[in-house]
Amino acid sequence: MKAVLQRVLNASCTVSGSVTGSIGHGLLVYFCAEQGDSEDMLEKFFSKIVSLRIFEDGNGKMNLPLADVGGGMLLISQFTLAADVSRGRRPSFDGAMGAEEAERFYEKAFEVLGKLGVHAERGVFGAHMEISYINDGPVTIIVDSDSIFHRKASETGV
Repeated sequence: MKAVLQRVLNASCTVSGSVTGSIGHGLLVYFCAEQGDSEDMLEKFFSKIVSLRIFEDGNGKMNLPLADVGGGMLLISQFTLAADVSRGRRPSFDGAMGAEEAERFYEKAFEVLGKLGVHAERGVFGAHMEISYINDGPVTIIVDSDSIFHRKASETGV
């Protein structure tokens, strides 16, 4: 799994002219499930994300997690995070999980976030989405399950 986190003042997702998800202060998270990921990894992966101390405290230091600032999350599925650009000029997405299984992961992520007490809004899996946001900081962080679970690329089959 991979995720790109952006600390935002607000964020929204629009599909075909309709807003599908919107948050105020919190995290915009682009999320990709990859070949070799398993559902039992989701809780640890998202626990790590929501516990990262990337919001400012009263002294202006990044010292607070999402829950401590009452922030929400806009979770957007994005298979393009699995892009392999090591050869040629056209990215390969072979490392991305297949669409049906990836959609199940995406839906399961909302269950996990609910258990973690996170208010999570959504995009539409597989749709063309327009994402609007105001980055706060800017703060942008990449989270990769390989580093969380201490896996090497050879173990993931990618």
